[in-house]
Amino acid sequence: MSDESAQVFRLAYVPGVIPAKWVRVWTERMPDVPIELVPVASTSGAACVREDRADAALLRLPLERDGLSVIGLYTEVSVVVVPTEHAIAAVEEVSVADLAEETLLQPLDDVLDWAQIPGEEAFERPETTEAAISHVASEVGVLVTPQSLARLHHRKDLTYRPVVDAPQSQVGLVWLTDRTTELVDELVGIVRGRTANSSRGRQDESDKKSKRRGERQGSQPRKPVGDKKPKGDKKPTTRRGNGGRPKSAGRARKRRG
Repeated sequence: MSDESAQVFRLAYVPGVIPAKWVRVWTERMPDVPIELVPVASTSGAACVREDRADAALLRLPLERDGLSVIGLYTEVSVVVVPTEHAIAAVEEVSVADLAEETLLQPLDDVLDWAQIPGEEAFERPETTEAAISHVASEVGVLVTPQSLARLHHRKDLTYRPVVDAPQSQVGLVWLTDRTTELVDELVGIVRGRTANSSRGRQDESDKKSKRRGERQGSQPRKPVGDKKPKGDKKPTTRRGNGGRPKSAGRARKRRG
């Protein structure tokens, strides 16, 4: 579906990523090309674009970049999810060292690149982040995860606090380099914050020039020089109180002796 004439642009995204703001701008600028959102698993890597199931994707980095174009968008804060009655809930933030005595749950779809897991290792790894959060509610252990995933699976009996020195997850826009279409370029401009009138936008520069020429042609013309009346046709003006004599006429001179 890399054809420029495709009627739908497919944008894949992983859990926790909210593409709504970019989709809204796309809809305003590209009303003739609907955008289809394709949810994919965090652990699927870039398979969705490599297998042509999406034209572009919002994925978590790092990933294997062979043949891919990648633009980093933002890096998320990592948080620790705990029960609301846990001691950590009483502080504003913690460090990895503060988790040394905790049982840390690491789901199979964990998106954080740990050099070494802090605290005690759980008996088993939950299948998903959502399952791990359920284990936290059962007081089996705590979970460190990107803040967006903590919000996505929020529960009233749980809370979370930032972990200042934990690994972080970066989100990026990904597509196949050899499928860099005009529609992909349009999405790149949107996520980078370019305006619709940007020099790299879709508006044809020749149309702009034609418009400027038309504005010049439609401007009010100057009055031709030939419209002025000849000086000889100018009527003489009269002075007040001179009996109607022309201004150019002076008093009669007296003749000498």
